[in-house]
Amino acid sequence: MGELLAGLLLTLGLGLETGTVLSGVVADAQTGERLARVRISLVGTPWQTQTDAQGRFWLRGVSPGQYTLVAATVGYRMVRRPFTLAPDQAVEFEIALSPDTFKHSDTVEVRADVFEPLRADSPSQITMEGNEVKNLGSVLADDPLRAAQALPGVSSNDDFDSRFSLRGAAWERIGLYVDDILLHVPFHTLQGEAATGSMTLFNGDMVDALTLHAAAPPVRFSDRTAGILEATTREGSRNRRSVRLTASASNAGVMAEGPLGKNRRGAWMVSARKSYFQYLIKRTAVNEPTLAFGFADAQGKLTYDLTPSQQLSLSVIEGFADLDRTRSRPKLGTNAVMLADNHVTLANLGWRYTPQPRLIAWSRLAWMRERFANTSREELPIAGGYYGEWAWLGHANWFWSDNASLALGGSWRRLRTDGFIYRYQFNPFLLRRLDEYRGAGPRGGGYLQQNGSVWKGRLQASAGVRWDNDGASEKGAPGYSASLALLPARSTRLHFGWGHYAQFPDLHWLFSIIGGRHLLPERATHFTAALEQRLGERTRLRAEFYNRQDRDLLFRPWEEPRMAGNRVLPQRLDAPAVNALRGYARGFEIFLQQRTANRLTGWIAYAWGRTRLRDGVSGSVFPADFDQRHSVNLYLSYRIRPTLNLSVRWVYGSGFPIPGYLRRDGSRYFLAAERNQTRLAAYHRGDFRLNKAFIFDRWKMTLYGEVVNLTNHGNYRFDSFNGYNARTGQAFITLDKMLPVIPSAGVLLEF
Repeated sequence: MGELLAGLLLTLGLGLETGTVLSGVVADAQTGERLARVRISLVGTPWQTQTDAQGRFWLRGVSPGQYTLVAATVGYRMVRRPFTLAPDQAVEFEIALSPDTFKHSDTVEVRADVFEPLRADSPSQITMEGNEVKNLGSVLADDPLRAAQALPGVSSNDDFDSRFSLRGAAWERIGLYVDDILLHVPFHTLQGEAATGSMTLFNGDMVDALTLHAAAPPVRFSDRTAGILEATTREGSRNRRSVRLTASASNAGVMAEGPLGKNRRGAWMVSARKSYFQYLIKRTAVNEPTLAFGFADAQGKLTYDLTPSQQLSLSVIEGFADLDRTRSRPKLGTNAVMLADNHVTLANLGWRYTPQPRLIAWSRLAWMRERFANTSREELPIAGGYYGEWAWLGHANWFWSDNASLALGGSWRRLRTDGFIYRYQFNPFLLRRLDEYRGAGPRGGGYLQQNGSVWKGRLQASAGVRWDNDGASEKGAPGYSASLALLPARSTRLHFGWGHYAQFPDLHWLFSIIGGRHLLPERATHFTAALEQRLGERTRLRAEFYNRQDRDLLFRPWEEPRMAGNRVLPQRLDAPAVNALRGYARGFEIFLQQRTANRLTGWIAYAWGRTRLRDGVSGSVFPADFDQRHSVNLYLSYRIRPTLNLSVRWVYGSGFPIPGYLRRDGSRYFLAAERNQTRLAAYHRGDFRLNKAFIFDRWKMTLYGEVVNLTNHGNYRFDSFNGYNARTGQAFITLDKMLPVIPSAGVLLEF
């Protein structure tokens, strides 16, 4: 009765003010969710309100005239709508707000399920979208791959590195695909150095979504055995031109975008960044030399519709990283890096063709180049290298019925590499060639995959096969995958996956003086089973069990010194690399997630895993270098006001092994007979972030404040093995202390 009376009163009120009422609804352009707490104002007037819990707003008693309506809130791009209000006229708006990291859009994407994957052929995938990537990228680094480090199954106990491990596997076994292209070393970093840092090469503001395939990825991906991280970049805005200026604790940048031509058949987008974090490090780290490097990068993307069914795109990324420690020359060791440069280029030309609604085809042609050079304090070359690649790929999806589709594709890559690692000794002078390599070769493959569903979509299946061949090693390898999804109830999903994968050795190993073209491809077989239960429209609980069997992994069995009985087996820097390792990774993950733009959003995940390897040459059995038994990832975010958003990230990980045959005795280390038996202390770090928006008539400013490592926990990483005493067996290692509590800030200006 109360609700009916309120409705009648509202109707009467609207009727009394007919012609003077502005109303409307505001929704998220990406998900279709109605947005509460959005500020609505009329430029140059005192009229202002905010949307209610259903995303609706009203402004009553507005005089006739010409106005501009502004809709804005923190984390979303501002929208301006000019309009004319005539006497006795009511105006209603439908407004779509795009997240800061999403392209401008005037239309709303209605999604029945906020967790439904874009493709149902991957049994273990999690996608990060919109403000999740921005908030988790960190103000200090503003790095999209650091956002992926907060996902379940992902481990990264290194504050300085964008790379991560996945279920005990090293980064080198994880494929990073950007717009369908597998990247080689997509980082600003110091190549040729074991202990360094890295920053992602591409700008996070240009990323549309990040999708992690943690187990049994579909066969459209190739040449990686542990998992896939798929990044898609967005196209520029086709609605209006905009400029965004950003500055954070580590870098400053500019990004601009807009439509192409009056008919808006295309869009353009460009960005550039320059770091200055290295200057801060140089001023604060006055006692010890540091490996803090600087970087600069630029990237752009053009998209154009040739016809309603054909689209062309072109993207280019150019990145530079450099290190200059000449002022610390007296403190550097003989083989320490004094000068270093790293240069990366990537160009990607794409074509998409949709001749009919049931057929879509796309193709890409890419070129990438990497070049690096490291110089010692005596200005002698200690490491250098070049990597080049031409890549072509083509895909097609044919939806031959309403419930089935056939996907097929192929790829061809032409690879080339050369490089070296040198070490020097003086008095007398001696040059030791630790590694030299040079070679080239093609690498290609193809796949076929069938997808289908029955029982009104409650039973979904996918199966695919592929074949790859490496011309440099003259070896081929099969691959296959299958997945099955069962929905016994509307809110319950069971997902099973299985697959076999191959990864050819990098050209560096095939043409190295410590490798050879006889090396086999590494292989892995994945099994996974997951149960997902929906707890409402925007909340889910997921439990996943996995088992990955690895074999033929590359290893250098006799490189590391160790104890054998009562004697020391010495280190062998010339130890060859062989396909010596096989083992397993087993565990489970529990993941609770809520995704909403209005209430508390985020997740909490716990993972337990065990990764064991056996060296078939020496017979050693040991935990993998990235074996992490327990990990917890927490991310929470809440927009408490139209201009204020709070978020918290907390990561815990039990310690990684210290790689090598080592044991700890108090504060000292000694050589041991078993590998990876000593571990680092547990890693945990909590970050707090506040985003505050200041909204003006024609522009918006957002301030980002962050406190990294809020509890000031002392986290350490393994830096280097510095030798041993052949008589006593005492070993000498270096552990780096990572970030203390650090407040940082950033600003975003949007015009």
